[in-house]
Amino acid sequence: MEEEWPDKPVKVSDENMDEFVNKYQTTVIDFWASWCGPCKMVEPVLEQLAKEMQGKVAFGKLNVDENKNTSGAFGISSIPTLVIFKDGKEADRIMGALPKKDLKSELEKFI
Repeated sequence: MEEEWPDKPVKVSDENMDEFVNKYQTTVIDFWASWCGPCKMVEPVLEQLAKEMQGKVAFGKLNVDENKNTSGAFGISSIPTLVIFKDGKEADRIMGALPKKDLKSELEKFI
């Protein structure tokens, strides 16, 4: 049976990060924090892309303040950082806030 793809970003944590990135062929994890201005700019873009790219890319959001183990393991030093996973392995990173069309064209390389 085909796995149900989320149509919005899913909250990801230290506990379920590995499970999430291995569940879908292509995933994007948004490393963010509630106090981060550029993170707030990226949020509506990811909401839109999650709907548009449903079935091709699964989006997750990981709060760096609440999940220090995972953000430390990935060496996240600035946010927002989007980490793109292909088949459970890190394939690329996008740092900072990109316009929607630029972000979408970057992600399309992985599907």
